[in-house]
Amino acid sequence: MQEKEKVDLYRLARERMVETQIKARGIKDERVLKAMLKVPRHLFVEEALRDQAYGDFPLPIGEGQTISQPYIVALMTESLELKGNERVLEIGTGSGYQTAILAELVLWVYTVERFSTLLSKAKKILTELGYKNISFKLDDGTLGWGEAS
Repeated sequence: MQEKEKVDLYRLARERMVETQIKARGIKDERVLKAMLKVPRHLFVEEALRDQAYGDFPLPIGEGQTISQPYIVALMTESLELKGNERVLEIGTGSGYQTAILAELVLWVYTVERFSTLLSKAKKILTELGYKNISFKLDDGTLGWGEAS
């Protein structure tokens, strides 16, 4: 399959995900829906799992961690009632998918991850996607990020 065909299939899968898993369950915030339509979730999972990236379930990302199911990401994000001028502290970068969704919606994201392997993967993907409003820290998230508060 050509790369363009893959990109189109992922775009269609993303649109279907938003319609059937997110809007259908009552998520109404247009900014959240737009972010979920834009962020390529398949890039945040291992290549072998990309065909499942838009499914209604979490997926393993390594270190015993998972990427949350899309609806949960949307629900958590909508619950924040973000306006766009916020600086958000995210505890547990994980795959970086939630980080990307937040970066679409707020002024700045400060994200803390305790596993260096996960942080380096997430940072690479987010940088390649062009996000410039994210600061990364390798640390225990229970300690917060004092200098950024």
